[in-house]
Order: sequence, then C-alpha cells, then structure tokens
Amino acid sequence: MLTLSTERLDLRPIVLGDAPALYALNSDPEVYRYTGEPPPSSLSEVEQRIAAYPDYRDYGFGRLACVPRRTSEMIGFCGLKKLPELSGEVDIGFRLARSHWGQGLATEAATEVLRFGFETLELPRIIALVDADNTRSIRVLEKLGLSYERKVTYFDDVACLYARHRTAP
Repeated sequence: MLTLSTERLDLRPIVLGDAPALYALNSDPEVYRYTGEPPPSSLSEVEQRIAAYPDYRDYGFGRLACVPRRTSEMIGFCGLKKLPELSGEVDIGFRLARSHWGQGLATEAATEVLRFGFETLELPRIIALVDADNTRSIRVLEKLGLSYERKVTYFDDVACLYARHRTAP
C-alpha cells in the first residue's frame, strides 16, 4: 500500500472511512470554488466515488489522504493522477480543509508527492491544472518549481497548465 510521510503529515490511500471528511471538504464552497466540477450531492455519492476509484490499482498511485500525525483526521488530499484526457499527463493536485490553509501543509505534502513521482516512479514530467484566479494554489505550484506553460481546455473549463520536468540524477 502506497504511503508517504512528511514532517507533519502521513499521506495514505483514501478509504471509505474518509467519506465524511471528503464530503465536508468538497461541500465547502470556498474549498471547491476553483475546481471546475460540481460538488458532491451526498455522502453516498462520495462513498461510491471512493469505492470506484481505479488509480491505485491501475497506475500504482493516486490522490492520497492528508492526515496530520497528531490526529487521525483526514484534512484533505494530495497526490498524482493520470489524465488520459490530456495525453496521459500526470497531474499533481491538492485540496485542504479551510481550517488548515496558510500553514504550509499543501506545499509540504506536494513536495513529498513530487519527490515520489520523480524519484520512485521516474516520471519525466508532472503537471498541474489550476484556475487562473486561484492565486493560493498558483503560489504553491511556483514554490514547488512548476512553471506556467499554457492555457488548456480540460473538459468544459479553461485551466492554466503548470509543469516541472525531472532533472537528471
């Protein structure tokens, strides 16, 4: 089972028991504001999405629950996702509960996820899709060394594509 750790967080696969926390996270309009997708309509819908999530099985990676080491509470997620709709690019994504914003946790989690993607999976490049108005996430991406490349249409939305290439060992 894929697990990663940082100084303050454990990152592990999302499980059915995380559904209430994930539902609360994705029901917060400020958290969901820039995602470009509709929020879940029910806890049952979130449970169904978790149960049907193929990424760990199909690719060996996926979005991971972010759990502070001092608690067992899922506060968000961070991880990699293969995007078949964008020529199989691998996207890094993160989302944290508002009460955990501004503490550097997204940067901390994403730094470890990038390390895993480049060093363990040996991915040549990792991208991120972000709404142009989402300045908080853009700031995190820039701290991680991702650079703006271009605007892309992803489903029905226009997003800014940021990318970082693996450096030679």
